[in-house]
Amino acid sequence: MGGRCWKFWGWGFEGDGLSAEEERRLLNFYRKRIGLADVARRPPPAVEDIALRPPRLQPPASLAGICTAEPYQRLLHSYGKSFPEAARIFAHDFNNAPDIVARPRSDDEVSAVLGWAGEVNAAVIPFGGGSSVVGGVEPAVGERFAGTVSLDLRALDELLEVDRTSRAARVQSGMLGPALERALKPHGLTLRHFPQSFEFSTVGGWIATRSGGHFATLYTHIDDFVESLRTVTPAGVMESRRLPGSGAGPSPDRLMIGSEGALGVITEAWLRLQDRPTFRASAALAFDDFRQGALAVRAVAQAGLYPSNLRLVDAEECLVNGVNDGSHALLVLAFESADHPVGTWQERALEVVRDHGGRLLPDDTEAQAWRTAFIRMPYAREVQVPAGIIADTFESAITWDRFEAFHARVKGATEAAIRAATGRSGVVTCRFTHVYPDGPAPYFTFHALGRPGALLEPWRHIKQAASDALLAGGGTITHHHAVGRDHMPWYRQQRPALFGAALAAAKATLDPAGILNPGVLVPARSA
Repeated sequence: MGGRCWKFWGWGFEGDGLSAEEERRLLNFYRKRIGLADVARRPPPAVEDIALRPPRLQPPASLAGICTAEPYQRLLHSYGKSFPEAARIFAHDFNNAPDIVARPRSDDEVSAVLGWAGEVNAAVIPFGGGSSVVGGVEPAVGERFAGTVSLDLRALDELLEVDRTSRAARVQSGMLGPALERALKPHGLTLRHFPQSFEFSTVGGWIATRSGGHFATLYTHIDDFVESLRTVTPAGVMESRRLPGSGAGPSPDRLMIGSEGALGVITEAWLRLQDRPTFRASAALAFDDFRQGALAVRAVAQAGLYPSNLRLVDAEECLVNGVNDGSHALLVLAFESADHPVGTWQERALEVVRDHGGRLLPDDTEAQAWRTAFIRMPYAREVQVPAGIIADTFESAITWDRFEAFHARVKGATEAAIRAATGRSGVVTCRFTHVYPDGPAPYFTFHALGRPGALLEPWRHIKQAASDALLAGGGTITHHHAVGRDHMPWYRQQRPALFGAALAAAKATLDPAGILNPGVLVPARSA
């Protein structure tokens, strides 16, 4: 790629991470709350520390220029960014590293890689930024295949066309978030889709995983911005017609949005854009009780005001992230527009929130502290795993009538699982990432004390209990983290069995040999 190298063992660029002060504050929290003892800092793995098996595949001469078996590239494409993957990385476990990394520069080269892989019985794992937190890009495909190919799409990185009249753009799927926004800025346009992984994730990755972005209401998922798609599959190329809307049968785009590389390789998208906002208003409010804050959020969501930000963070999560002293929950409220002042909407929302017990804070210091903590969170894992801290997140969505019981059930089940798995209490927090008139998307984080080098078994116990509680309480196994391999057991329970059969039939048509991301969305074939 040139320039700075991405870490194969953590988040972001080599040399970036938590500051000494951020690390000190985090470890002090763990010492006070869950009994962390002083631990010696373990260095991250280096390329020369990892013994990779020799590549089992040899690309043909026609593809040699876009393929590599260079160790760093194989390591970088071995894992996403989930907790169990980080634990295995620090244990130097790269048994599933891809044999070959291919970096196509065109649809024709994507098709050529898929054709070669089908001929030699190689599994192909589409790879954007590798920011999956659910095992979506690991080449863990069993023994049925002769080898694995990680299909890195970041060379497909151009803004191809801008339709200023319709406010839309044709974008290649490998564009990273910052590059897309830079390319749109001269046109006065923006996608305004900012997932937490924005800096290190791609347009195609957002679409393939149905990512959630900046807007807490109204435009919550990438679905809302997709106008049409072009997808390369082993069976051929599929391109939908570009339209603002259509009632012509089931949507081909809806089939591919959220397909996680199991049905085809998204190479281009027409995306709906917006004028860049010029009017903004924001406020930070405090609640003594998280449940009271939830009532306020529901009232705002049902008032038809559609704030861009309506995020409620419980007191414990504020404390963990250094936002405040843990004495109150925080509500971040914001509006924005490219067309008109938003003060009227903001004042009405503030009135609603005050009616439900919210206290307006004197400034937005806590809101800014939360924003900074949110962006910096992915770096924490590089400190947590070596210290023996089990820390992970899971998210869901639930209707308002069931939220209070759901919240208590999921939080209680996770806390009990931590005690059972580790022998001591942990910390479970909750925030709302997105809000709808009919329900919120609660996002849970848990922290527990494990033992360095022995983190996977207790993590599995906690993950199992939390996921079981999500489904038993009526929620979804994921609101925006995708399915991957980690969520497959619960996704199969959540979806209707007949739909699962239809999905398998669609995969059999688009990917007859079953080489695309085996085991994701559709159970992998045994032979």
